[in-house]
Amino acid sequence: HTPFGYTSITDRSCGDGGLGRTDGPGLFSPEDTGPPLDRKRVVNALIVNERKSRTPSPLSEANCDDDSEAESFRDGRTEDVDRDTRSRAFAWCRDFLSGSWKSIKEEDFQISIVSGGLSNLLYLCTLPEQVHAMGEEPRRVLLRIYGAILQGVDSLVLESVMFAILAERTLGPKLYGIFPEGRLEQYLPNTRMCTDQLSDPAISAEIATKLARFHEMVMPFNKEPKWLFGNIDKYMDQVLKLNFTRETHLKKYKKLMKLDLAAELEGLRVLLAATPSPVVFCHNDVQEGNILMLEDRTQTSRERLMLIDFEYSSYNYRGFDFGNHFCEWMYDYTYNQWPFYKATPENYPTREQQLHFIRNYLAEQRRHSDITIDQTQIEEDMIIEANRYALASHFLWGLWSIIQAKISKIEFGYMVRRILLQSHAFYIYFKSHKQVCESCICFVLVNLTSQ
Repeated sequence: HTPFGYTSITDRSCGDGGLGRTDGPGLFSPEDTGPPLDRKRVVNALIVNERKSRTPSPLSEANCDDDSEAESFRDGRTEDVDRDTRSRAFAWCRDFLSGSWKSIKEEDFQISIVSGGLSNLLYLCTLPEQVHAMGEEPRRVLLRIYGAILQGVDSLVLESVMFAILAERTLGPKLYGIFPEGRLEQYLPNTRMCTDQLSDPAISAEIATKLARFHEMVMPFNKEPKWLFGNIDKYMDQVLKLNFTRETHLKKYKKLMKLDLAAELEGLRVLLAATPSPVVFCHNDVQEGNILMLEDRTQTSRERLMLIDFEYSSYNYRGFDFGNHFCEWMYDYTYNQWPFYKATPENYPTREQQLHFIRNYLAEQRRHSDITIDQTQIEEDMIIEANRYALASHFLWGLWSIIQAKISKIEFGYMVRRILLQSHAFYIYFKSHKQVCESCICFVLVNLTSQ
């Protein structure tokens, strides 16, 4: 979602990033090659790789067919920047950054693709080494080009205002330039966070602390919690009107359309209406790719994390941020072969891990309040709140994935991901309720995904 610009050029401590793995074929379709789906949704975990690829750039016309689900990218993600993107990037850097950027020629302009990002395309733009800065212009910046699902929508205006406000409050990267197609952002040296690190107790505690602070912010936006079901309703309407032409996509789409999504949505509304959750300013996409592990921190500072990527941020129910983040423990988007992610449902946080997160969240809240509360009851209520809203996370991003499968030029197995998300959503629900019903949609999904 994600998805940025704060990348590690050299750190690859998260393993091979998918290179050299020998896992078996994908779980859900004989057409999908790659390992068993094992972990995550979007990655804004920014690492620049030097790997070569036989596939075209995400912006090139080679990937512009009727259906954009990237099955043509089974041999790996591209790392070559096409000529049009390079020219536009050079013009934006020259015009918005000025200084030394105006003195270089396009052939000396350095640009590379930043891996990660399912809602946007990301590039690292750099001045040549021999060129010295004339003033305070940055030598390196992140270029974000909005994805098809975001371009032209009103939310981009709000997100740009939000980004600027957070930058001024030093809660996010600096903003260097903004234009209809995207923006230029500060490059922050960082170590790439891995999905597995989300479960590290120290890291989980700091994420909880950062999220508590984020939720305390007062922003100049509509305070009504319209974001969640507003987007679900919008995506649902779009999904029902999609028309796939590629046979493999059409087959998966028809399977999904056999499910009574409208009835499931109504059930979700009823469930969440009965689930108390305060309205706060939510990030709405707290996953490892949207959390920087900053390198340029003083040795005395115990905090090294920064939340980034605010395109989905809004006033929303607090439980969504909890449930969505817990879901992200399962998904790894760094896999280099189709469908470009893995999923491990058993990595969903345990009760003790959830309590650890919640207790650190509450500890940060208590630093700014003298109110005494029954902590035990609050913790129990928040666990229920988080896990019920995890269902909403699955439903929202599942619909989002179907739309992305149709329109996105970013390589990712969106349709496969939709099936996986829906399956795990009901796995969580029925496991928590200690019951299984063979006529339920969960059972249907598990069966159809194994076909």
